Amino acid sequence: MKITKAVIPAAGFGTRFLPATKSTPKEMLPILDKPVIQYIVEEAVASGIKDIVFIVSNGKETLESHFDVNFEIEQKLIEAEKKDFLREVRKISRLANFVYIRQDIYNTYGNGAAVLCAKPVVKNEPFAVLWGDNIVDAKIPRLKQILKVFNKYGNPVLAADETDDEGTKKYGIAEGPEVSKNVIKAKKIMEKPGPKKTKSRLAIKGGYALTPDIIPILEKTRRGRGNEIWLTDAIAALLKKRPIYVCKVDGKVYDTGYPLGWLQTNVDYALKRKDIGPDFKKYLKNLNI
Repeated sequence: MKITKAVIPAAGFGTRFLPATKSTPKEMLPILDKPVIQYIVEEAVASGIKDIVFIVSNGKETLESHFDVNFEIEQKLIEAEKKDFLREVRKISRLANFVYIRQDIYNTYGNGAAVLCAKPVVKNEPFAVLWGDNIVDAKIPRLKQILKVFNKYGNPVLAADETDDEGTKKYGIAEGPEVSKNVIKAKKIMEKPGPKKTKSRLAIKGGYALTPDIIPILEKTRRGRGNEIWLTDAIAALLKKRPIYVCKVDGKVYDTGYPLGWLQTNVDYALKRKDIGPDFKKYLKNLNI
């Protein structure tokens, strides 16, 4: 079946960015003039996704409002004859069909628990998962690359990127042989194993094409590291029942879930902008660092 739904977990507290995230969801932190979450949604839409399922919690109302129609702002822009801004604002609510599901993050911890919340919407269909803080700068959208592999093999596919020793402590790690260019058939999947427990440096980052049989496995998955239910643990269990593939993403992966990664993303995206890039580059060169 063709994947047309994407689940985006966005229920976390964003503690790494406190106090900024005390009242603003981390997914709404801007990369220049656009919030992180909009980049993720645009990637999904460019990959053929029609329905976006946000997993949210209390305090995420600004995220919901961002993808809703704002008649007051639109009217002001019409009166001011700011057609370019009006077009940009209007297209946001028209990107996809948006569904919001609340996660009880006080009792159900972990990204696996968040994905499980989407069960009533995804039902018995395959679906995509995108984390709300991973942006990929690529000619072909990351999810589109994943879906191409999924359509070829008909089995779950995980997006991955090379990492270092420190990354093995931050990300799930996959091991296995390469079966075609940039495609690995997974033999083992581990959640944040650390550099001593694996020779692989292939980190699972932010994108998944999953089959519906992951749902009953998630329902039985016990809490693991940090007393949380991890999607990676469920995928590792699914690996015992069916093949799982890993797609090395062709593009630069940005992790905006950390202050340094968020700052690096802003700098790189600013330098690429034709309207501000040249002046910003001059500014950086003149810094006495």
